[in-house]
Amino acid sequence: MSFNVNQFRSNLVYDGARPNLFEVYLAFPPQVITGSGTAQAKTTFMAKSSHLPGSTVGVVPLFYFGREVPVPGNRTFSPWTISIINDEDFLVKNAFESWMNLINSHAGNLRDPSMLDALGYSVNASVVQYGKTGNVIKQYDFIGLFPIDGSPIDLDWGANDSIEEFTQTLQYQYWTSQIPVPVTDS
Repeated sequence: MSFNVNQFRSNLVYDGARPNLFEVYLAFPPQVITGSGTAQAKTTFMAKSSHLPGSTVGVVPLFYFGREVPVPGNRTFSPWTISIINDEDFLVKNAFESWMNLINSHAGNLRDPSMLDALGYSVNASVVQYGKTGNVIKQYDFIGLFPIDGSPIDLDWGANDSIEEFTQTLQYQYWTSQIPVPVTDS
């Protein structure tokens, strides 16, 4: 087969999706520290990296006369991770720490009574992918999301000209995908 760049270009109709055109929308439970509404809005601007989720369908091996017959099993979802820029108000970091503490306290190993059911400790969140013209080209909604790991923030006397960041890992029940109606030229 001969190489023809025009065939490649004719299939890359929109010049490819850009990984830097996205926003994260995450609400904190109402029980989280005062200012969680502000932390919610700030998270959209401070979430500097993330990923579009994937999933895995397990395989159940069945055996028939010594031969393995694989059949589809259950779907599993890997945790969702976002990297967040830390501002001097620590608003977003404090909100995640408060949320995790309400789910399971540091000293007492107890859950706050307001977090006894999934409606108390979990929220829904979204990551939205934009096209180069600002239109939404894909959206993933995370259902039943809650934090499971807050990374440490590295401190270093030699870290000049840099801003603190931390990674927050969240688990969820499942995700749904929305595909917007494509915009067509008239």
